[in-house]
Amino acid sequence: MTRRASTKENAWQAFRRGDGAVRLSAIWWGAGCIARGQVGKAVLLCLQEAAFLLGIVLTWPFLMKLPTLGTVQAERIWDPVSRRNVWNDYDNSFLILLFGVVGLLLIAAFVLQCVRMVKHARRIQLLAQAGHTPPTLREDAARYLGDDFHRTLLFLPVSGVVLVLIIPLLVMILIAFTNYDRNHLVPTNLFTWVGLDNFRLLTNLGSSSAFAHAFPRVLAWTLTWAVLATLSCYIGGILLSMLINHHRTRIKPFWRTCFMIAMAVPQFVSLLLLRNLFADVGIVNTLCKQWGVTDWLYRMGAIPTSNVIPFLTHPSWARPMILLINFWVGVPYQMLIATGILLNIPHELTEAARMDGANGFQVFRHITMPYLLHITGPSLVSGMVNNINNFNVIWLLSRDVFITTDQQMAQAGATEVDLLVTWLYRLTQDQSNYKMASVIGILVFMVCSALTLIAFGRLTSRGREEAFH
Repeated sequence: MTRRASTKENAWQAFRRGDGAVRLSAIWWGAGCIARGQVGKAVLLCLQEAAFLLGIVLTWPFLMKLPTLGTVQAERIWDPVSRRNVWNDYDNSFLILLFGVVGLLLIAAFVLQCVRMVKHARRIQLLAQAGHTPPTLREDAARYLGDDFHRTLLFLPVSGVVLVLIIPLLVMILIAFTNYDRNHLVPTNLFTWVGLDNFRLLTNLGSSSAFAHAFPRVLAWTLTWAVLATLSCYIGGILLSMLINHHRTRIKPFWRTCFMIAMAVPQFVSLLLLRNLFADVGIVNTLCKQWGVTDWLYRMGAIPTSNVIPFLTHPSWARPMILLINFWVGVPYQMLIATGILLNIPHELTEAARMDGANGFQVFRHITMPYLLHITGPSLVSGMVNNINNFNVIWLLSRDVFITTDQQMAQAGATEVDLLVTWLYRLTQDQSNYKMASVIGILVFMVCSALTLIAFGRLTSRGREEAFH
């Protein structure tokens, strides 16, 4: 039987009703254990508190400068001792932001641990008053290796998530509220807080800002791309799977193998190969010119010049071409998923429907498609979110190939075929505009979150589940 007191007191009630040792635990974590004779646990708690306080002390100078992100500009000054120019003791705005966030998290964790220590000291006080001996350090260790072993296992993963995900994410979010760009690069320059100015610059559609001009166009293409790329591959994979698995189709393994080979080739290899094939000087343009297709399209007014077909260099051609290439790359994967699901549809359902007079389309509409949607609904949603962030297809097909003629788009670092994620990449790598990249990153997260919540809410609604069953 475990000796753990059960109390519904909150931290304030535990502090108010507890004895002096309980109240002292709010600032000295080992006080409650010392009062109950648990010296070993008290030592460990004191070491833990000392580690927290040391971390807060080390980050305190950065916390003090966090409101301004630094005031001392980097410059070289004459040192009469060494008789040469040396760097002054300047501020680094990025380090101030980074360690300031770490300091705030340490303070928040310290406060939460203080609350927890008060409640812990109150529990062992109640155990002592009830005549029970509080658990020893060995018993607590056995509990964390037994019933509460899941907490021990989760400690390292949670710590890793905080260090490599939560802290960088918070820093990147906060950069959206600064003026961190190529004019304020650290360490030679400082950047400061600007509030919501970056968001206004991006979303104020009535202004003459290049970002306000580019944002709605890139967002519209991103959403259009996500819907069309996801649905085309999804529906194409289902239809292709049904065609291959049809009872009249011969040598089915051969056809499956052909598409599996296309899927087995690394995606970036396929994309680079297709980019070269459809380039202005590629083999497709060469053949079209020789066969008279280019001249015919020019006479029809479909292309601006009679020299080349701008498969990947003109917005009206590049967008459909990118969708078509993505269809070729993505259909084999969807075909394999659909094949596995179609082979598991109970034959009794389709046979009963055909006996009742249903034709092939009705069987597909009322049995096959609902079954597919029920199984693949979540993956369809995740596929749409992945396509919003599908960096490879857009970047590999348009990098150093598509050059925008829209001057405002060029000033914003975007092109007509960019997604939000590729625009973000251009801003960081080509223009060092980290503030606007951070704003766009936040907007990408908001769009993905909204689509995911809406889609999952629709797919997992109670009515749809009951209707399927």
